[in-house]
Amino acid sequence: MKTLMFRREGQLVLGLLTTGGVLDVARAAAEVPDPGPVPVTFAQLLATGEAGREALACLADRAAVVCPALFFPEEGLAFGPCVPDCQKIISVGLNYRQHAQETKAKELPREPILFGKFAHTLAGHREEIVIPEPTSRVDYEAELAIVIGRQAKNIPREQALAYVYGYCNANDVSARDLQLKTTQWMLGKNCDGFCPVGPYLVSKDEVGDPNQLTIRCFVNGEVRQDSHTSDMIFSCAEIVSYTSAHMTLYPGDIIITGTPAGVILGQPKGQRVWLQAGDEVTVEIEKLGRLTNTMRQAGRR
Repeated sequence: MKTLMFRREGQLVLGLLTTGGVLDVARAAAEVPDPGPVPVTFAQLLATGEAGREALACLADRAAVVCPALFFPEEGLAFGPCVPDCQKIISVGLNYRQHAQETKAKELPREPILFGKFAHTLAGHREEIVIPEPTSRVDYEAELAIVIGRQAKNIPREQALAYVYGYCNANDVSARDLQLKTTQWMLGKNCDGFCPVGPYLVSKDEVGDPNQLTIRCFVNGEVRQDSHTSDMIFSCAEIVSYTSAHMTLYPGDIIITGTPAGVILGQPKGQRVWLQAGDEVTVEIEKLGRLTNTMRQAGRR
């Protein structure tokens, strides 16, 4: 199942992607006769699990007959982040073998390198990403995002994916000059809007093995990253298990799993052309769609 969040009357509302367009779930639940218990918010979607997804599928079938006006084309929607809020965003550094090599890492990490991003970094598909004044070296990082579906603590690796709701595209936008100013990466990773996710949240049953997906990044249509999640040093199950051993994971928490080779920082210094205003960045992961954002310089329109 593919869900998304879009703006209606100034509020983010849950949408369901169907072959006939995007269903406004809350309105459909209000207008379809006797809809039954249907999740109409993101939190309810996670809480109800498979039963909730089945109820949404039934609602969509009935709405197509009695309320076809509640389906909208994607092109006219103002997308929000497909995960509209979360307690935390956990990021994994240097988790692709070829990316670690391009950064001249002396050895591959022996344990996942974790750092945090905050909720104010979340952005949606087609939203502009502002390049703040203090930086001139903004980079893209295409990443697979794991979205936790139920509370997890001290979960063994072989059970870890059972606690996952689904997956989405993410872009771990990074201001490299700020990131490398000190030994802590926080400043360069947490500018406003520096974690767009979407356009869809795809339930895990539609994805299958998350470590068998192609992953690409395009800048103005040019391929910059072209890899496969099998190049991860630590698999999705290992990451969820490892993280849960150190902190409790809650429904809606996001784990972005690292970026493959091809980032600007990995290029020779004389060949680095950092993201600029007007650049269009697209993250494309197999089965998850295409997440596109345009860069804008702070203070300019």
